[in-house]
Amino acid sequence: MPPHPLDLELPKHVDAALAGYLADRKTQGARTEENFGGVVDALADFVLGGGKRVRPTFAWWGWRAAGGDPDSPAAGAVLTAVSSLELIQACALIHDDLMDASETRRGMPTVHVRFARWHREQGWLGAPERFGLAASVLIGDIALAWADDMLFAAGLPTDALQRLSIPWRDMRTEMLAGQYLDVLTQARGDASPDAALRIDRLKTAAYTVERPLHMGAAIGGGSPELVDGLRRFGTDIGVAFQLRDDLLGVFGDPAVTGKPAGDDLREGKRTLLVALGMEFGADVLHDALGKPDLDVATVDVVRAKLVEVGAVDAVEERIAELTGSALAALDRAPIEEPAARERLAQLAVSATKRTS
Repeated sequence: MPPHPLDLELPKHVDAALAGYLADRKTQGARTEENFGGVVDALADFVLGGGKRVRPTFAWWGWRAAGGDPDSPAAGAVLTAVSSLELIQACALIHDDLMDASETRRGMPTVHVRFARWHREQGWLGAPERFGLAASVLIGDIALAWADDMLFAAGLPTDALQRLSIPWRDMRTEMLAGQYLDVLTQARGDASPDAALRIDRLKTAAYTVERPLHMGAAIGGGSPELVDGLRRFGTDIGVAFQLRDDLLGVFGDPAVTGKPAGDDLREGKRTLLVALGMEFGADVLHDALGKPDLDVATVDVVRAKLVEVGAVDAVEERIAELTGSALAALDRAPIEEPAARERLAQLAVSATKRTS
C-alpha cells in the first residue's frame, strides 16, 4: 500500500494548522486590545519561521502505532492536537533564549532581542533590555496557554482527551522541571555527567520524543504494553537527540544551525560533552565556559581539546548505544501498523545523525 499523503507531508499540514490557529487568535485578540496584534505576529513569526516539527511527528506516529487511520474522520482532530506541541516548543525556546541571553535563533534575532530593538527604535521610556525581557516572558506564556487551548479545542473525543491528559500534564511539568534544573546546574557549576544526563532526560527527551509518542498512543487507545514500549524507545532517542544537539552546539556550522559557533560554551552549558571533557582533562574548558565574549580562536582550541581527550568520541558512542537500545525497544513494542514501526525507525536515525 502506498504511503498516505498525511504521512508523507505531515510537517506541511502541521504548519497549516498552526498558521490557521494563530491567525484566528490574532483576530480574537485584536478585539480585546489592538496592540496585542504585534505580540501574536512575533509568536507566529517564531513558530512558523523554522523548525522540523519533530514533536508533532512523533505524536502522529504514536497514534499511527496504536492503529490510528489517516483516512478516518478523526484524523483532522488528531493533526490539530499534535500540532499544539509546537506551541509548547515555542514557549520552551523563547524562555530558553532569554535565560541563556542568546542573540540569535535560526539565524534571526531572538524574541527578547527583537523587542528590545523595537523599544530602542521607538525611543520609549525605560531600559530596552527590560522591555525585551518582559515581552519574551509574556509571549512564551501565551504560547504555553494557547497550546492548551489548541489541544482541547481540536475536536478529539472525550475519552481520548481523558487518556492524553496524563502525558500532557506530565510532559509540561517535566519540561519546566528540566528548564529549572538546567539553570540550577549552571549556577552551582555542577559539571557531573549524571547531572547533564538528568537535564537531557527531563528538558529534552520527555517533551521531544517520549511524551509525544505517549500522547499519540493515548489518543489512539493503545495498550499499556504499546505505551511502555514507545516510551522506552522515546526516552533513549530523546536523550540521543539532545546529545547530538550538544555536539552541534560546539562543532556545528552556524550557517546550518542558525546559532554562532560555540554558543553553548559562551552560555556555560553543563552538557555531557563538557562534563566528559572536564573529566578527561580538557582544562581549557574551565577558562572558556560561561564567557559571553569567547572568541572564535578560543572556541577552536576548545574544540580541538575535546577531540584530543576523547570526549567527542565518548558522546558519539553514547548516541550510538542509545539509538541501538531504542531500536531494540521498538522491535519489541506491539505496534499494529507496520508503516509506523518503519517510520519510527527512520525517525530515530534522522534525529540522532542530523547536522542542524
